[in-house]
Amino acid sequence: MKISFKNIIFYLFQFYDLLMSNTVSNFTLKNRQVTIFAPTNAAFQRYSGTLDESLVLYHMINLAKTTDQLGSVVSSELEGNPPLWITIRKGASKDHVFINNGEVLMDHSNYVATNNGKRQVLHVIDEVLTPVVPSKTTTSPLYNPNAFQFLFQSENVDIGTHRLRNFRQKVNQTNKKEIYNDDGKHTFFIPVDEGFLPSQRADMLDDKVIDGHVIPNHVLFTSSTPHDTPFETLAFGDNLKVTVTFRTETDASAEKFSKVSIISNTLVGDSKHTAGVVQAEIVKANIPVKNGVIHLIQRPLMIVDMSIAEVFEMQNEEGPLSKFNQIMADSDPGRKFLASLKHLRDATVFAPSNAAWQDDNLRNIMANEDKMREILNMHLIKDQRLSVERIRQNNENQAQTAADRKSLYFNVITRDSEQVLTVEGGGVNATVIQADIAATDGVIHIIDKVLGVPHTTVLDKLRTDPMLNETYFLGQLESFNSQLNDSTKRYTYFVPRDKAWRKAEVSQPSTVKKLFMKDFSYHANQILERHLVISEIPYTMERLSKLAKTAPNNEVTLESVRDQLKIRVEEKDKSFTIIWRNEKIQVFRPDVECTNGVIHVLDLPFLQEGDVVIAASSSGLIFNLSLYSILVVSMNWLLRAL
Repeated sequence: MKISFKNIIFYLFQFYDLLMSNTVSNFTLKNRQVTIFAPTNAAFQRYSGTLDESLVLYHMINLAKTTDQLGSVVSSELEGNPPLWITIRKGASKDHVFINNGEVLMDHSNYVATNNGKRQVLHVIDEVLTPVVPSKTTTSPLYNPNAFQFLFQSENVDIGTHRLRNFRQKVNQTNKKEIYNDDGKHTFFIPVDEGFLPSQRADMLDDKVIDGHVIPNHVLFTSSTPHDTPFETLAFGDNLKVTVTFRTETDASAEKFSKVSIISNTLVGDSKHTAGVVQAEIVKANIPVKNGVIHLIQRPLMIVDMSIAEVFEMQNEEGPLSKFNQIMADSDPGRKFLASLKHLRDATVFAPSNAAWQDDNLRNIMANEDKMREILNMHLIKDQRLSVERIRQNNENQAQTAADRKSLYFNVITRDSEQVLTVEGGGVNATVIQADIAATDGVIHIIDKVLGVPHTTVLDKLRTDPMLNETYFLGQLESFNSQLNDSTKRYTYFVPRDKAWRKAEVSQPSTVKKLFMKDFSYHANQILERHLVISEIPYTMERLSKLAKTAPNNEVTLESVRDQLKIRVEEKDKSFTIIWRNEKIQVFRPDVECTNGVIHVLDLPFLQEGDVVIAASSSGLIFNLSLYSILVVSMNWLLRAL
């Protein structure tokens, strides 16, 4: 049974009231073909604009079209026939269709009815569509302007308190007006006048910077655009390469994204344009014009004119680093840390995101000034500008932080076919979620965790650290790992990193190969037990180094789970080397703190050729421990029995 078009509209009563109050829409509904894009009642509750009765005409077109017939743009019935831009975003199970920034609710759309012999179609959408509205004081109203008309007559349209004079002046001076007059389908970013402070910022805005504010051949609304996907700007050529990305932060209490920022990334810079990221918040989004869409942004893109400290201090309460800035402002260690940034010429800061500071483990620590000072300094690398590209290209694995004897360790992993940089410090593995924010005196990377505040057990650290996959796998073969989750014990675990096992395989190929086979899991356990020490207090490398200096022959004896582990420790330039059975083993990452112990990441396992023997027999291969190992295990067993 067909439901009448009028009855469907009734269930969208707020839109229906507007529809019935407008003479033109009422006549159209009774006598003509029409497609209506009807916002839900919830969409009207979120809408903060003016509910003029003419608004309904921007939600109507004069042909009946189902979603598969819409194309890329249609003309609305509002005066001047301003466009409605159609975006189809492919999904795993179904496509998503957007009208400007409103998504078509496919389960409540493509309703087709006939009224007086005229075909009519209804689509329900989740957002009220907002056209360009003339300002209340203008005597020269604009209807359906293109980007050029909007920019050069912005006083005649309603954009709130924002003004665009500075950017307009620079477009005029650099003869870039044709970009905004172009008949194509583009996305334009226009900085408001408030974003031109300090005043010298305008002097840095040249023709290339203006090009970096335009994405050609794409009409990108905030909801329909893939997030964190870079788009090439007009400033993407042989000598200068600039992309722009939409970045969103979701408010859990809202159905839609509450805040959207635009990130320009100068991948390849030149003498006038610094490489790196500049972030600007969208202050008025999704303004549809005849040749695309305009977003008003809080400041110009591409221009690097603030120090690291100023980037933090300029954060408003909704800025991506506002919580970090607040923590620095509210504590004595934080204020001193911020002051120290102002005296550095080159620096790299790994800044925790707002969400990272919500971790409950941080509350007690932030009250401890000494610990807070160490944590803040652990996020700072002095005298180096470490961009992600530099870390990748130069294979930089670690860097000394401003905290005494604390380093950061970098790893590039592939996640969902994309390369992602992780950074480990003080037992915490963080992911860089926004890299290369450029400053005049360095670079900032936003990370998703606060470094130096361990919140995982030894087991969880093994499971989640991308460098320790192989040792974790070995421990899973025969439940060795399960003990490492015990919070009542304190572990010191010497963990070979993945590269350590590959290095050992070069010199002991047969032995290492067998260790990773399920049939030899018992023997893998024996090797791992040699690497694990249980004691009342975990052994840091600094503590082991001090013990070695006073021990006979400078050799420390530790009671490992398997046998006695005898090692010497050398310290040079704040790095450590362990000598075990005359084998020098570099400690790649010392003192990885966990809630129930400490991990020391090694460049080689405690494994020697004579340790594991694979001998042939009539029944196949027999895996034997060395005579020394058998004797030690037997003696330990006898001692326990006495």
